Amino acid sequence: MKRLKTLLKVLAGFAVLNAVAFIVNIIQAGKREPDGRSVKEILGADPEKATYEHLERLNRAETMQLFYAAKAPAFESMNGEYEAKVLSGGVLGASTANFTHHFFPTGKPTLSTHWEGKAFKPEGENSGWGYNLFSRKSGSDIFRARKMRTHVGPTTIGKDGSDSFHLDYGAFNTDIIRTMHDEVRQVNDNLYICAGYMVPFGGPLNPGPFVLMGPPKGLPVDDAGEVTGLEG
Repeated sequence: MKRLKTLLKVLAGFAVLNAVAFIVNIIQAGKREPDGRSVKEILGADPEKATYEHLERLNRAETMQLFYAAKAPAFESMNGEYEAKVLSGGVLGASTANFTHHFFPTGKPTLSTHWEGKAFKPEGENSGWGYNLFSRKSGSDIFRARKMRTHVGPTTIGKDGSDSFHLDYGAFNTDIIRTMHDEVRQVNDNLYICAGYMVPFGGPLNPGPFVLMGPPKGLPVDDAGEVTGLEG
């Protein structure tokens, strides 16, 4: 009985610490609306020359302000396979990266997997789909999975009312990833500031920022133009 009580206390303590971490992470993201600064002012550099390294230097609140200041890309421009990286920052930065690399790919713990990118295929004026790219061994053995629907529309993350390029995972996934939702905005022709969330982990109040980088590679298609090699 004593051991059980000790275990319950440990679990309760872990739950409290976890809840505190989520609250701190939400606070660190700052206000969900623009503070009036331009992309250039937030970056401290010419947006046309900005790289992943410029974004990685920002703290969590600055990263989200960059997202609010940026504009949605043209829907038809998002076409092909893009490299991706998780941005650090915030008390849950490391946890977000670990989830993205080692749980997101399959829905189970997979220490050998790594998230590598996202891909998009427009099919109408404002309707398309895409998927994610993962590796199994340090950048090699790429596999494609975790499909999503895409469209451009008003943000659900910010309160600025501006459009984002949306990635909705609900239509193609049945596990917890079905609650995932990403939004993409453009810094320059080959750099995109993005944020994603899942409903059980705070939803749009607790976005996880990441970056997409181009130029995109062509989609792997067969003679009929259908994307090949998708898993799941």
